[in-house]
Amino acid sequence: MCLVLFNAAIMVTALHNPENVRATPAVGFTATTVFSGRLGEIDVPGKPIIPDSSEDDRRAKVWLSQQKIAGPSDLYVQSNVWQPGGSTGWHTHPGNSLIIVAAGTVTEYIGPDLDCKPHVYTRGMTFVDPHGDHAHIIRNEGNAVARTIAVQLIPAGAVRRIDVADPGNCHF
Repeated sequence: MCLVLFNAAIMVTALHNPENVRATPAVGFTATTVFSGRLGEIDVPGKPIIPDSSEDDRRAKVWLSQQKIAGPSDLYVQSNVWQPGGSTGWHTHPGNSLIIVAAGTVTEYIGPDLDCKPHVYTRGMTFVDPHGDHAHIIRNEGNAVARTIAVQLIPAGAVRRIDVADPGNCHF
């Protein structure tokens, strides 16, 4: 009888808090921290870089980069490897990630995208993984091992990866 009540309690909890139960684990995926370090506050003001050419060309080619963070941050360089069919599971991060594909092909799906549009990246391509509510999953849908290098900047002491529930929009 106690076992039945215990199982019922687990089911009620699972149905009441499905996001805690349906998180998708990584499969065939390994993330290795290559380097990490702590940074103090960052305030790098942006200064537009304008190529020396005609006025019309300059307007089209302005490049600007800014970074301002209050408080310390942790900087990570991650080496990520997917076996064929591997997946990161649905997750997000507390800071932005800059990613370059070093080998193979990875496909990213974004949680809020109700159409579950695949974003395919091959060797040499780069992409940004924004932080916050940008839940995503990255998969290797090919037949060869895929590798990426990611540079992540997150609040000091924060967990680097936050597992989230499957949003239910992608049916793979």
